[in-house]
Amino acid sequence: MRLFDKDIRVLKQKSWLISLLVAFFVAYPNNAWLVCDLEWFVKPDDVSYYIAFYFFRLGFFWLLIWLILKYDFNKVGSNSFGRHLWVNLLLTLAGFAVYKVLTFSFMRFDHFFSILFFQFIVIWLVTAFVSYIYVLFDNQIKKEKEIERLQIENLESRCNALTNQINPHFFFNSLNGISSLVRKKNDENTLDYINELSDIFRYILQSESNSLVSLDEELKFVDAFSHVMQVRYGAKFNIKVDVPEEERNKQLPVLSLLPLLENATTHNMIDSEHIMNISIVMGEEGKLVISNPIYPKLTPPVTNGSGLKNLDARFELMLGKHIEVTEDGNNYMVILPLGTQN
Repeated sequence: MRLFDKDIRVLKQKSWLISLLVAFFVAYPNNAWLVCDLEWFVKPDDVSYYIAFYFFRLGFFWLLIWLILKYDFNKVGSNSFGRHLWVNLLLTLAGFAVYKVLTFSFMRFDHFFSILFFQFIVIWLVTAFVSYIYVLFDNQIKKEKEIERLQIENLESRCNALTNQINPHFFFNSLNGISSLVRKKNDENTLDYINELSDIFRYILQSESNSLVSLDEELKFVDAFSHVMQVRYGAKFNIKVDVPEEERNKQLPVLSLLPLLENATTHNMIDSEHIMNISIVMGEEGKLVISNPIYPKLTPPVTNGSGLKNLDARFELMLGKHIEVTEDGNNYMVILPLGTQN
């Protein structure tokens, strides 16, 4: 499509050159006579007049063809070849009438009226064909651009819908954490929790306008999240990040790590006997590996199981890649593909 798009723009911009080439083609009989001995059909005294008349005819054809094509490119947007034929027929007849008026005093050179008539027929058909091809490609390009725009809007709306499913879930979990701390009457921890939580929500709100963010931004969010979880769980919750600085400019969907961290706290016991050590490291092939031990709760949590499905859908929409999930009974691992910054 891009190649045709470029060709169509060149066709419109170079219509003057196309018109000149068509004019030379149409005036071929006159060209042939010009390079031959003119005296066999033109008197010797009229040769110079004929040469001047030839260039006049060629210039007139050039101007007429250029005006017809310019009108067709800008005004005639129909996909019907018949419409182009009728419109160009009227324009060609008007041009023929103007030509006859302008050349009335040179009639002695129009010995072959049938050839002149044929030349205007060629102008009519060639301009109709060229303009029709142009309009077909132009309309096709517009349709493909419209389809591309609708696809992008659809992907963005689906992505926003998937992202919005994350935020309420985390919001309610956070409120539960505040209520738990308030019941413990630990004001200092409660204030720390609220401060870190405000940073987290600030990131979430600012990220609403972003589809992809850098890994560095996500890891800063993880740091704030870790502080919040440590307020709730103390030393029983830890996140270890081992990602080289040169890898942190890679991109991934915004809030990709949040559902994975939430799953670790939602589906596992976290206490003095079950310390949750989450690892975030750069793995092979430039993929991010998030792993945590499995400490299943005695009573499985009630969830709709959409977190990982949504995350995988977002990666597919924005990066064209899928996440990988593995577990061996002791450890749970999610591997996230990363994109490069454009």
